[in-house]
Amino acid sequence: MKNKNTYSFRKFINDLHLWLGLASGIILFIVCFTGTILVFDAEIKSFFAEDFMVEAKAEKHKLTNLTQTLKETNKVYVTGVSIPYKDNEPYTFTVKEDLKERRGTKVLVNPYTKAIHKSEKTKVDAFMFTMFKLHRWLLLDISIGRPIVGVATIIFLLLSISGIVLWFPKKLKWKNIKQGLKIKTKANWKRVNHDLHNTLGFYASIFLLIMAITGLCWSFESYRDGLGQIIGTKIFDRSAPEFSLENKTDMEAISYDAAVALANKTLNYPGELSVSFPSPKSNYYSFRKYAEENWSPSISDKVYIDTYGQLLKVELFDDKPWNQQIASLIRPLHMGDVFGTVSKIIYFLACLIATSLPVTGTIIWLNKLKKKRKRK
Repeated sequence: MKNKNTYSFRKFINDLHLWLGLASGIILFIVCFTGTILVFDAEIKSFFAEDFMVEAKAEKHKLTNLTQTLKETNKVYVTGVSIPYKDNEPYTFTVKEDLKERRGTKVLVNPYTKAIHKSEKTKVDAFMFTMFKLHRWLLLDISIGRPIVGVATIIFLLLSISGIVLWFPKKLKWKNIKQGLKIKTKANWKRVNHDLHNTLGFYASIFLLIMAITGLCWSFESYRDGLGQIIGTKIFDRSAPEFSLENKTDMEAISYDAAVALANKTLNYPGELSVSFPSPKSNYYSFRKYAEENWSPSISDKVYIDTYGQLLKVELFDDKPWNQQIASLIRPLHMGDVFGTVSKIIYFLACLIATSLPVTGTIIWLNKLKKKRKRK
């Protein structure tokens, strides 16, 4: 006979899962709850934003003219623009009052009438930003909140792995496995609670693992660098390419419209085109195009053109090695928009399940405590 008091590997995994879950439950509940809301961050903001209607007409104004009007009207620097594929949508310009600003402000412009609409921050924007700060830093100072969330994410990763191990029954028979794939809704509430934790946690586990592995890239620079070394390329590489540019005094600089036309000719397919205009720091055009019929709305091709119309570099996503493709998809893999609306819905449900796990897990533990006390 086996000694019932033997401390088995499964018992160790169970204790690890239990105590790590209890220790991090509140933080994980907050992170997962805010993550559930942030999945549809763009859609929520867009729904409550003021409508800016664009009626497609015969001809659009030239981009050069629209940019000049924006500069003169608002006394700002225009650093870029996003040109939509659909004709009934506005151009989205990025403007800065000072070139030292990091992100700038978004301004919508009707390309047919030159009407300008500056997007004002709403209470919904403030609420979503609060959710973001809760998710990333727990509303604490970044230097304090970021590592706390990072440690909680590591625990979350261990909980996901240990949860998968515990989901598999001791005897690997289909009859036993099948029980873990469904929720017995007609059973008593304790069994339903157990199934909600066990079964839903298993279904969401693969997505939760992806979220945890990618999420740690924002918490710890050392982890991000290490993961980059493992896959063989830098993660979050925002550095601009360097080109040896000559000052061609005998040539005339091309217009914004000519540069856009050249970019669309190079990337000859329908889609949204994002443009970064030449600046003192990077004296060339940087284009990013998102194909309308691509398998993912998050991937793009890039084109770099100098101010005289010379093609400097073309970067096609499909031509990149697999490791660079994965590195460029870290953010959409974490946020859930890698496959658009379909993956967002899946991530929303997975985050919702993750939010419930600390609650259902704590209830399971309390029920077991009561049961032990009754035996005594």
